[in-house]
Amino acid sequence: MNTRHRFSLATGFVVLSGVVSVVAAPELPSQIVSNWDASGNPNGTMSKSLALWLVPALTAGLLIVFAALPRIDPRGENIEAFRPYYDWFVVIFTGYMFVLHAGIVAFNLGYEFDFTYLILAAAAGLLYYSGVLVTHAKRNWFIGIRTPWTMSNEEVWNRTHTLGGKLFKATAILTLVGLLFGDYALYFLVIPALVTAATTVVYSYYLYERIEQGGTSPESGV
Repeated sequence: MNTRHRFSLATGFVVLSGVVSVVAAPELPSQIVSNWDASGNPNGTMSKSLALWLVPALTAGLLIVFAALPRIDPRGENIEAFRPYYDWFVVIFTGYMFVLHAGIVAFNLGYEFDFTYLILAAAAGLLYYSGVLVTHAKRNWFIGIRTPWTMSNEEVWNRTHTLGGKLFKATAILTLVGLLFGDYALYFLVIPALVTAATTVVYSYYLYERIEQGGTSPESGV
């Protein structure tokens, strides 16, 4: 399966979202629940027309951006080195957006389920594959953990992304564990995600300083 086929799959999720909107529209009320609190209680609505087309339109726009990034990146050849992983991330992301949209529609059609749990479970899958992606990502301007220090040194990039991949996967697993803790489930995503972001930034700075100032890899112990 090549890039064209993988992006065709991603496009299929956008089309399916549109089909869901068209089929469900006659059965939906004029105002649709579109927001939920951390406990899964509805706390916001929007007009039917906006709710039905916001996510499909947003996903379509992001898909165009995803398709363009490898072409406009000055280091596009590096993206080609991990292109299958990037393409599958695009497929999984559009699949996540489809689940989000279908969940909103289903909830407003009267199906009873905890919307927050649905989104957290789907987010766990997206986060886990993000860990796979960053583990294989080569230095570029758009994809991965881009700090001043990872962009300035290839070893810092590689080692930060190895750590980041593990942390993304751990965050995904903790997100699933959080589903067992009711109203606290969201914190099992938010807190590990913040820790992951902070850790990778600090780690990349530490590595860069050790390498640049000491002239050796941190692994040497110098």
